Amino acid sequence: MSDQLFSLGQIVATPGALKALKTSGETPMDFIKRHASGDWGVAHEDDKELNDDAIWDGTRILSVYVTKNDVTLYCITEADRSATTLLIDNEY
Repeated sequence: MSDQLFSLGQIVATPGALKALKTSGETPMDFIKRHASGDWGVAHEDDKELNDDAIWDGTRILSVYVTKNDVTLYCITEADRSATTLLIDNEY
């Protein structure tokens, strides 16, 4: 991804996230690309500011998206950039 702002590490998705994405006709990469490029979705404004800082200070990055079927999807990159996980609300 040419507009990637930070390392994602290993990309994983929970069974719940995969099911929600399949049902909505979307793919994990639809959201991973947004996350990696600094589109934090519907995350709270305070969290968006923390994410902007996290790109440089190495803390956790959290994006929040809503699928076409209104399922809340979280995308979290660990502080050490070892992994990025997609999960749904009740798995958070």
